[in-house]
Amino acid sequence: MRQRLALLEPELVALRRDLHAHPEIAGNERRSTALVAERLRAAGLAPRVLPAGVGLLCDIGEGVTAVGLRADLDALPLPDTKNVPYRSVVDGVCHACGHDVHTAAVLGAGLVLAEQAARGELPGRVRLVFQPAEEVLPGGALDVIAAGGLDGVVRIFALHCDPRTTVGRVALRAGPITAASDHLLVRLSGPGGHTARPHLTGDLVHALGVVLSATPAALSRRVDPRAGLSLVFGRVAAGGAANAIPSSGEAEGTLRCLDPAVWESAPGLVEEIVTGLVAPYRVSVTVEVTRGVPPCVNDADSVTLLGEAAREVLGADAVVGTEQSLGGEDFAWYLQQVPGALARLGVAAPGTEGTVDLHRSEFDVDERAIGIGAGVLVAAAHRALRAGVTPPSV
Repeated sequence: MRQRLALLEPELVALRRDLHAHPEIAGNERRSTALVAERLRAAGLAPRVLPAGVGLLCDIGEGVTAVGLRADLDALPLPDTKNVPYRSVVDGVCHACGHDVHTAAVLGAGLVLAEQAARGELPGRVRLVFQPAEEVLPGGALDVIAAGGLDGVVRIFALHCDPRTTVGRVALRAGPITAASDHLLVRLSGPGGHTARPHLTGDLVHALGVVLSATPAALSRRVDPRAGLSLVFGRVAAGGAANAIPSSGEAEGTLRCLDPAVWESAPGLVEEIVTGLVAPYRVSVTVEVTRGVPPCVNDADSVTLLGEAAREVLGADAVVGTEQSLGGEDFAWYLQQVPGALARLGVAAPGTEGTVDLHRSEFDVDERAIGIGAGVLVAAAHRALRAGVTPPSV
C-alpha cells in the first residue's frame, strides 16, 4: 500500500491542485464530480452520480454490507488570496476548508482499494461517498442518504483537515467531536419615525441593540453551561438615515451547541428570550431558526479502529487526542444512521500549527497530508471489514 501510494502521490497532488484552482460552491460541484468519476472509471470502477448531478457513490469489492469512506466536494464563497500556482481562478470562491484534500485522499484510497480488490486482497466491500454541499445547512449528507448512499453501509469514516495538527498526525476523539450548528434570523418591524420623537414610535434600532447584546447573555443563564450553547451574531442591518428611525431591521447569526438534548430545545428558548427582550419597545418580532446539523458523535469502536489504522500507517506516536469543537459538520447525519468516526487530519507544516485557521482566504495545507490520509483510510477500511460491526458504544 505504501509503495502504491507513493507512486500515486504526484497524481493525487495534481488532482487536489486542479480542484483547488477550480472550486465550486455547494450544489454546483459538477466539474468536481465529473473529474472524480472519470478517474474512477479509468480504474475500472462504476461510479454512480447522485440524482441532482453533483456528488457520487462508488462501490469497490464484494459483500452484502459495506464500509463507507466519505469526502466532501464543495468550496466556500471566499476569495483566494494565496500567491500559489494553483490559486483559485474563480472569483470569490476557494477551497478554504480543505475539501479538495478530503476528495483527493478518498480518491487515492479508492484507487488502492480497487487494485487490492482486483487481486483478491480486499475482504469485503467499500463504498466511496463524494458528497456535495457540506458547507450549507442542513448539509448535502441528507441528499446522499435520501439517494440510498448508506444502504448496506455498516460503518463509515471521514477525515477533516486540521491546521492545528502537524502533518503526519491524526487527532481522534470518542463521543462528540463537533457541535450542532443552526442559522438564526431575527426580524423586527415597527411604524418608524423621526429620531426627535422616539417616544411616538418603536425605537427599532435600540431594540435591535438589546437583542444583540442581551440574548447571548440571557441564554447563558437559561441552560447548563456544560451544554456549550453559543449564539454569535454576524450581520445586522437597519435604517438608511441618521435622523430616521427605520420601520424594519434584522440580525443574523449562528446558534451552536455541544449537547444534543439542549440543541433540540434551543429554538423555542431563543424565541422566548428575544420576544421578551423587545416587548417594551413596541415593535413586532419574528424569530427564524433554520436547523442545521446535530453534533458529530464518534462511535468508540470506530475511533479505536481508526486509531489502530493510523498507528499502523504512521507509527505509534501519530495519534493524538483532540477537543470537541463548536464547528458544525454534516457528517453527523451519517453518524445518526450508522456507527463511524470523523478524524482530524494534520495538514500543518512543522512550526506552522494554528497560524492560519479554516475558512480563511489564505488557508493552505502541507500536501503530504493527502497520501497520509489515503493510507489511513485504506488501513481503516481493512480493519473495519475484518472486525464487522457491533452496536454503537457511545
